[in-house]
Amino acid sequence: DLYHFGFSTCSQKVRLVLAEKALDFESHEVNLMIGEQHQPAYVELNPNHVVPTLVHDGQVYIESNLIIRYLDDAFPETSFQPDSARDRYESNLWLKRTDEELHPAAPIVTFAVGPRNLLLEQPEEMREANINGIPDPDARETRRNVIEHGVHASEFGAALGVFISYLEAMESALATRPWLCGEEPGPADAAALPYVLRLEHLAMDPLISKPKQPRVADWLSRWKARPSYATAVDAWTPPLAVEMLRKNGEALWPEIERIAASSAAG
Repeated sequence: DLYHFGFSTCSQKVRLVLAEKALDFESHEVNLMIGEQHQPAYVELNPNHVVPTLVHDGQVYIESNLIIRYLDDAFPETSFQPDSARDRYESNLWLKRTDEELHPAAPIVTFAVGPRNLLLEQPEEMREANINGIPDPDARETRRNVIEHGVHASEFGAALGVFISYLEAMESALATRPWLCGEEPGPADAAALPYVLRLEHLAMDPLISKPKQPRVADWLSRWKARPSYATAVDAWTPPLAVEMLRKNGEALWPEIERIAASSAAG
């Protein structure tokens, strides 16, 4: 059983690994936009108020990067791990960097651009209830500030800079092999894809374009050509929602481009 949300970056990576390993799952969608992750029944499964949550053989598993490694241990028949010990070590480094740097930056970049207008149209009580459901007080204040100020929030420039730095590291790693840790995609690639894709959905395509990051652009194209992409990403990505995100991003791109240039210079 997988509790997840279509647009969630962490849900996407788990669904990618399930698809790559040809594992079926029972879907339970948790609508983050209306705050279902804060409902008591779900919080009993995941006290962090986030998705995804995997339930397998009656046991509950949380934290997406741990889940994708668990899936490889629990279902070793089709491995999704790099072959060598060195490459597995490198893969774990990428997962650590994703958890510690990229993932905390993602909601800042996302909420400053994508669903911000929609959230501002919600009744204030609903919006505040969803924000107040975030367990960490610092994260609550960051979310509130980002929704209120958008790309002009004090946190936005640094968060965008984290994405740019991560893309540059990917570009460097992909100079010697087609995937981040080997000749085939692995956990590091599955973990990175949703965040790279988030930039595209927010109309920040220039940051991942061939002129800017040619190897990352090629890597993304190869991911999109894999059957798992259609199953794990496209099937859960409503076109109208993408259209909304891109429209908001396109309107803000001149300002985002200026902030990106400043972040890169800094």
